[in-house]
Amino acid sequence: MTEEAVREIIEVLMRLPLPSPEDVNRVKMQVAAKHKLAKIPSNPEIIAALKTPEEKAKLLSVLRRKATRAISGVTVVAVMTQPYPCPQPEPCAYCPGGPPFGVPQSYTGFEPAAMRGLQNAFDPYLQVKSRIEQLEAIGHKVDKVELIIMGGTFPATPGDYQTWFVKRCLDALNGVDASSLEEAKRLAETSRIRNVGITVETRPDWAKERHVDKMLDMGVTRVELGVQNPDDAIYQLVGRKHTVQDVVEATRVLKDAGLKVVYHLMPGLPGSSMEKDLAVFREIFTNSAYKPDMIKIYP
Repeated sequence: MTEEAVREIIEVLMRLPLPSPEDVNRVKMQVAAKHKLAKIPSNPEIIAALKTPEEKAKLLSVLRRKATRAISGVTVVAVMTQPYPCPQPEPCAYCPGGPPFGVPQSYTGFEPAAMRGLQNAFDPYLQVKSRIEQLEAIGHKVDKVELIIMGGTFPATPGDYQTWFVKRCLDALNGVDASSLEEAKRLAETSRIRNVGITVETRPDWAKERHVDKMLDMGVTRVELGVQNPDDAIYQLVGRKHTVQDVVEATRVLKDAGLKVVYHLMPGLPGSSMEKDLAVFREIFTNSAYKPDMIKIYP
């Protein structure tokens, strides 16, 4: 009965000149009520039932949940590392998560990427594969992927783990179990799903030249730096355990290596104020020691 209902939904939508998301919801509810279905068919179920090129051309875009997700042509796939302890003795005052809670440091476990990580036992291959399948099921064309490796300070995890993690992410994109990271990178050059970038997270005091050399070897193209609020008094108050000079040096080393730099910023930390936060933003965008390519604001 569900298959018949889904087919009827498609046929009704095809008769509309320009079906909208509102039309989709209205038709789904009407058909579900008509057939006394236990649940309303989902958009992925309808997408999977599209048969002809005409149906796909007319309905795919309106059935996609977030049509803007890959509007640039690049699909972002976030992958979560397994929980590793923070590289400093005690986490910062505001930091959630960590191995005692079964989730990566600085994450609550309720973020979509963290939940996918938990569902897949933090296996990078399974996370990437399941995310691609999920995106394709809701009608997205996945042929260019940027990998975002999340989970805290990636360079603080064991070196062999870093290499294995990136390799398995690429294996999932390539559809081949490579014998080494180097082979996985070569295969990625001609894979059906191309990797166009790799992003990792780190602390300013874990972005030294030796760390950046390892990043470059793995194919990293962008680094998200936990700057938070570049003020030594605030760093001391929240137990950050690095200095503003570490931020300046990390920014220089990363930029000199040709990597894109993203600052994580946290307005409203203890010891700050609206005026101080505003001054920090001005400083970051006017002082040549900073000037990141992007920022992420954590309120």
